[in-house]
Amino acid sequence: MSWNQSQLTKLKEDVSTFGVAIDEEQLHQFIKFYELLVEWNRFMNLTAITEFDAVCKKHFLDSISLCKAIDCTKKYNVIDIGTGAGFPGIPLKIAFPNLKITLLDSLGKRVKFLNTVITELGLKEIEAIHGRAEDFAKPEQLREKFDLCVSRAVANLSILSEYCLPYVKVDGYFISYKSEKISDEIKMSETAIQILGGVVYDQKEFSLPNSNIYRNLCMIKKISHTPKKYPRKAGIPSKEPL
Repeated sequence: MSWNQSQLTKLKEDVSTFGVAIDEEQLHQFIKFYELLVEWNRFMNLTAITEFDAVCKKHFLDSISLCKAIDCTKKYNVIDIGTGAGFPGIPLKIAFPNLKITLLDSLGKRVKFLNTVITELGLKEIEAIHGRAEDFAKPEQLREKFDLCVSRAVANLSILSEYCLPYVKVDGYFISYKSEKISDEIKMSETAIQILGGVVYDQKEFSLPNSNIYRNLCMIKKISHTPKKYPRKAGIPSKEPL
């Protein structure tokens, strides 16, 4: 769990390549988040990546890279679907305190971890919710309440869109973090995205700072309300994609 000042300087420099400046308090929050991640990872499966530089690059920087697709200095209301160990939501909150963030995950133990991180880091206007995406997308819950939905979850874009687009307001965006070129995947998902009220708006392709790690942010704009029957019950979207 050790690091040195040069590693911290490198983190600040890498973040600055996105045009983002973090102060000493934010840097301390990233360090504390890392410490808690490694500590809790000893008794529950949060991440296979535990070395400090790798966590900074593949989790922290990757999460913050959202700013390459959208202006994260605005006061957006954001939901992170399938957040897992808090990526991308917690690094986004640290780097952009103006964002109001909801973290949604289906595993209670992970939500307990997320609440510990939120408390220990002193983060405000961020909450962690235990539940499934299809359950909280009901009108009386969180349906169409958010300017922005983000997800690093590993799933086909048509499946992810069914879980995520119902949370987005009309004129808002669902942004999917991808680690590969997805032109074919987008083409195969266009019908599903259209049914759900969205349209593929743009892609931002880049490598993470000082690396050859490819990333793709797929931006889907919500242009009409999602039909009430979506998302379907648990398991159906993956078994029978739109």
